[in-house]
Amino acid sequence: MNILRLPFLVKLTLVIICIIGLGYLLALGESILAPFFLAFLMAMLFLPIANFLERRLRFKRSLSTIASLMLMLIVLIGLIYFFGSQLSDFSKDIPHLKNQFTTVATDLQHWVSKTFHVKIDQQLTYIDQGLNKLLSSTGVILGFTFGIFSSGLGFVVFFILFFIFILNYRRVLNNFIITVFNEKHKARVLEIVREVRIMTKKYITGLCLQILIVSTLTSILLTVLGVKYAILLGVLTGLLNVIPYLGICISLLISCFIAFATATPSTCIYVALGYIVVHIIDGNIVLPFVVGSKVKINALFSFLGIIIGEHLWGIAGMFLCIPAIAIIKIIFERVEGLQPWGKLLGEEEHPDRKKKSYKISKNITLKEMD
Repeated sequence: MNILRLPFLVKLTLVIICIIGLGYLLALGESILAPFFLAFLMAMLFLPIANFLERRLRFKRSLSTIASLMLMLIVLIGLIYFFGSQLSDFSKDIPHLKNQFTTVATDLQHWVSKTFHVKIDQQLTYIDQGLNKLLSSTGVILGFTFGIFSSGLGFVVFFILFFIFILNYRRVLNNFIITVFNEKHKARVLEIVREVRIMTKKYITGLCLQILIVSTLTSILLTVLGVKYAILLGVLTGLLNVIPYLGICISLLISCFIAFATATPSTCIYVALGYIVVHIIDGNIVLPFVVGSKVKINALFSFLGIIIGEHLWGIAGMFLCIPAIAIIKIIFERVEGLQPWGKLLGEEEHPDRKKKSYKISKNITLKEMD
C-alpha cells in the first residue's frame, strides 16, 4: 500500500505518532545520542583533514583518525586553557565587583524605601529569609553539581570514542546506509547521502567561521568601549551565538554585568547598542554568507528547536538542535513526499529569487548535458 495515497488524517496521525516515538527515544538515549551526534558533526568537520592525510601523505585509516583526534583535542585544550586563564584573572576583580554592587544595592534599598515605603530592616529580613532557603538546599545544589560533573565527564568520554569510530569506520557506515535500502532506490539514496555529507560539512564549517567573525567583532567592540576582559567576552559571545536569539541575549547580559562592575554605568548602554549592531550584522550579512540560505531555518522552528532541545538534552540540546534541524531539512527537501516539511522548516523564498535560482539551475543542467 502506497503511503502517499492514504487520507490526510491518517498520514497526520502517523506523523504525530512518529514524532512522539522519536521524542521519547531521544529523551531515553540522551547519554548516548547527544555525544554521538556531536561526534558526527565534528567528524564531518575533520573529514577533509583525514582524507588529506590518507590520500596525500599515505596515512593508514587508523593513523589519520588518531591524528585528527589529536588536532581536535589540541584545539579544545587550547580553549579550556584560554578560558581558565581569563577566569583566574577575573577572580582578582571580585573584591572590586563586590564593592561596586554593595554601593548599588545601598542606593537601590533607599529607592525602594522611598518609593514603596518598605523599611530597610524589612528588606534585609526578606533577603535573609531567601538566603536561608538557599543555604538549606546546599545538599541539593552539591548533588546537582556532582551530577553535572559526572555526566559531563561521561559525555566527553563517549564523544571521543564515537569520534574515533565514526572516522575510522565511515566507509562501513556509508555502505550500510546505501545497501540497507532497496536496489531501485540506490541512486536516490547515494545522492541524498552525498548531499547530506557535503551540506553538513559546509554548514559546520560555516558555523565555525560565524563563531570566529562574531567573536572578533565583539572583541573589537568591547576593546573600543574599554570593557575589561574584552577577548574573553568576545569568544564567549561567539560560542553562545550558536544558540539563536537566546545566546546573544545571555552574552549581552554577561557583558553588561562585567561592564557595570569594571567600567561606568553608561558603558552598559553602549555595550547593549553595540551588541544589537553585531546581531544585525550577523543575521543579515554573516549568517547568509558563511552558512548559506540552503540550510537557513526560520525563526519559529529555531526557537521551538531550542526549547525542545533543552527539554530533551539540556544545554547540549540547545547547541545541537540547530545543526540537527538543518540536517533534517536537507533530507526532507530531497525525499519525495517530504518536501513540504523541508519548506516548512526553511525561510520564505522571494518570487524573484525563485526565478533566479530556477534560471541558474537550468543553465547548470544544460551545461552538464553539453
